[in-house]
Amino acid sequence: MKNSLNDLRKNYTAYRLDEQDLPDAPLDLFKQWFDEVSQAGGVEEVNAMTLSTVDKLAVVRSRVVLLKDIAEDGFVFYTNYNSDKAQALAHHPAVSLSFFWPNVERQVLISGMAKRASDALSDAYFSSRPRGSQLGAHVSPQSQVIESRQVLSDRLSKLTAVFKDKAVPRPSDWGGIVVVPNRMEFWQGRPNRLHDRIVYIKSNQDSWTRNRLAP
Repeated sequence: MKNSLNDLRKNYTAYRLDEQDLPDAPLDLFKQWFDEVSQAGGVEEVNAMTLSTVDKLAVVRSRVVLLKDIAEDGFVFYTNYNSDKAQALAHHPAVSLSFFWPNVERQVLISGMAKRASDALSDAYFSSRPRGSQLGAHVSPQSQVIESRQVLSDRLSKLTAVFKDKAVPRPSDWGGIVVVPNRMEFWQGRPNRLHDRIVYIKSNQDSWTRNRLAP
């Protein structure tokens, strides 16, 4: 196993990252990269991102969630507010997100603060979801221990009957989280492990400083 891992190597040659081509705002660069990754193909869920949180016991946990919107102030995903991740964020709102797109040899690393999205934003997204997903938000007591999968099946059957021929309302304990970034690093793989790393750090509410980091 050790020898086989040592032999796993890749030479990064696809793209480069030059300062003269970069926008002043990192969200603009993120949107550009996101479009390029989508158009390049080869990544099944381009919007998959790793979310890392710190809970009240100072335990760090990471999991993959899906980016569902880029708001004016940050990155939006949705969850049950009683879930482990949402409870961790309520206790310690500092958070990190990371995207890895191997098809274009890129990573984006984001640090920021999490807050709940507005009810209007959460309502709008919930209403756009497939009906099965809407029912699922009511069915699952996310992160709680359950006896078996049958518990979920039984609850789904019951709620399907309850909401028959009715619109499914958004649960009060389900909605959006907005991660407002204060640091964003863009990593572009380059030959000889001399990768391009450009970091944006928020200097005030409306502006960012930008620097190149050694790989």
